[in-house]
Amino acid sequence: MKSDLFAQSNLENETQTRFALQNEQLLRVSLGPDVLSVKGAMVAFQGQIRFDHEKSGSMGKLLKKALTSEDMPLMRVSGQGEVFFANEAGYVYILELDGDGISVNGRNLLAFDAAMSWDINRVKGAGVMAGGLFNTVVTGQGSVALCTVGKPVVLDCSQQPTYVDTNAAVAWSANLVPQVVSSMNMKSMLRGGTGEALQFAFHGPGFVVVQPSEWVAQASQGSGGGGGGLMGNLLNG
Repeated sequence: MKSDLFAQSNLENETQTRFALQNEQLLRVSLGPDVLSVKGAMVAFQGQIRFDHEKSGSMGKLLKKALTSEDMPLMRVSGQGEVFFANEAGYVYILELDGDGISVNGRNLLAFDAAMSWDINRVKGAGVMAGGLFNTVVTGQGSVALCTVGKPVVLDCSQQPTYVDTNAAVAWSANLVPQVVSSMNMKSMLRGGTGEALQFAFHGPGFVVVQPSEWVAQASQGSGGGGGGLMGNLLNG
């Protein structure tokens, strides 16, 4: 059988690197130590692989998952073999953390080393008007894979204030503490708004990753789309 489908660029990447790009839109992870991934991100695997629901690990984290839109439904991937992850053909990027941290929009998170620490943090200033904005912070030593809608831009926040639409922010340096601000004035509100009501405001040593697309708010089903509302999230951990 002959076809361009069998071009070398479409064949499996045989690298021994633990986290590697199969291509720009597909992550390949060689298992040994466990990996945590967002549920539904696995598209294929080879070998003896097991997938288990990952519980929160602490009551505080469990309550955050239950009460916030940053539901973070994770699965633990274990065994021996290779697993491929993707999210709606988005572009995949791998970050190697060396004891530092990254704050990630849960909808842009793909997978990370299970030995790393993670928690859900509320963005300062994100009150009722913002609907409550929460990000997932991953820290420690290991690899973190992100997925963006379109190819992103990385902005340096150390030289001047940087403002990013809350629905376009992918991730930022964990040491940065953004504020949620509004650029809408009263006159604009009376005339129907501008469509650019809320932004994250960053200023300090670090970076923010911005995708050329804005997430559309999901319909709330308890928290982050999980069935069963608050009780369902508590039971699922």
